[in-house]
Amino acid sequence: MAIRCKMRLEDVVSNAWGGRKAFFSCQYDQRLAEEDAAFQKASPTGSAEFVIDNPKASEQLVIGEYYYVDFHAGPKQETKSA
Repeated sequence: MAIRCKMRLEDVVSNAWGGRKAFFSCQYDQRLAEEDAAFQKASPTGSAEFVIDNPKASEQLVIGEYYYVDFHAGPKQETKSA
């Protein structure tokens, strides 16, 4: 099963070592599209932050824009025996 959130990019800051950190939050306006009302009901509040060390990826982020964040189950990692 997948989970989808609609999040607004609040800020992007550069790290001293390189890379950039992007800060997202759930923000919805009921006066907007019906889609926002559905997302507000499913995920009324939340935040996420991601460190991105890929300039071509981080350059695409626009503060104030909305993005979909998808969560899909991934395969379990096998542990190595000693």
